[in-house]
Amino acid sequence: MNPRSNTVALLLSFIPGLGHLYLKRIFRAFLYGAGFFGPVAMAFLIVVEGHGPKDFAVLLLLFAAACWVVNMVDMFITLGSRPSYPPPGYHEYGNPGHDFGHGPGPGAVPEFNPAVYEWQRREERRKIILASFIPGLGHYMLGMMYRGLSAMTFFIGGAIVIFFGASLTRTGEFLFFLLALPVLWIYILFDAIRQLEKKQAGMELTDRTFFDDFSESRQEGRRSKTIATVLAVFPGAAHLYLGLQMRGLQIMAGFLFSIYIMDVLRLSLFLFLIPIFWFYSFFDALQLISRQEFGYVEDKPIFKGIKRHQRKIGFLIILVGLYYLTNEVLLDVLRRYYPDWHWPYSISSYFQTFIVALVLIGGGLTLLFNSPNRKS
Repeated sequence: MNPRSNTVALLLSFIPGLGHLYLKRIFRAFLYGAGFFGPVAMAFLIVVEGHGPKDFAVLLLLFAAACWVVNMVDMFITLGSRPSYPPPGYHEYGNPGHDFGHGPGPGAVPEFNPAVYEWQRREERRKIILASFIPGLGHYMLGMMYRGLSAMTFFIGGAIVIFFGASLTRTGEFLFFLLALPVLWIYILFDAIRQLEKKQAGMELTDRTFFDDFSESRQEGRRSKTIATVLAVFPGAAHLYLGLQMRGLQIMAGFLFSIYIMDVLRLSLFLFLIPIFWFYSFFDALQLISRQEFGYVEDKPIFKGIKRHQRKIGFLIILVGLYYLTNEVLLDVLRRYYPDWHWPYSISSYFQTFIVALVLIGGGLTLLFNSPNRKS
């Protein structure tokens, strides 16, 4: 008989009812599937048609979420209590030459079967992976109580703080930080697998928190690659952590200043530069993280020769300040005291187009007349 894979059943369970259907539990598959997709479909119809109270749609979605959670918990309990397949048995008693008088019977001791040991390793790995889907539980099963407690507290506490901050400030943008939780969950999962591999390799496990690992690397004079990689998500932060102050400040200031300028001047045409800037900073940080393992990394600035162009930069900053002062103060005063004048509205609406055209023309003229000298 072809056994059902626990891993496949767990992955299919993320779609309510499908994992139980894979295990041929028809009633539970129908129960969880109907309990999830039924309320979701009803809530969708309420929102699309516009009929019915919105609060009822929210209650339906909450009920569907509760069904999904119960479905996952039921699958975890099922896989944990599911009888495993028996290990391969030992061989019959060996040849008379193997008899050293230590066998359980009058004959020789059983010959060693390596398949038994491999089966035990696979079973332990399966249980740890299943338990690690709940952050910290896999570490508990490995006997690392302190590390598991810190992982569970950090994950659940982070989620509580994010939801509390969103409810306290009444801003949905605060929920953006929930995107960091899957990254943390995956890190905890693979850390439990790494600790299991160390245990199966015969190495001693040290029960300490993740922060103790990071502080140990700092005491040895090395920067933590994990922290640097996480900080690389924000442009310039990883460079500052690696000690590249000039490069990090330039990248961070350039990223934030470009977002501010595009927001103030409403230059939506140049928004494509933001992801380019971010990807450049991220992959540059990853390269520097790799290089710092082999020695000292030089702090090379991104923008060289800023002092030579100090007057041009100052002139541009003055222009931006004058535009902001005119658009936010002067034109607003004119609208308030002279409501019959329509030209302030025209200036405010067409000034963005003027700025974009001026930047494009100025950049083109700079490239045209400052071309490098070609050698004949």
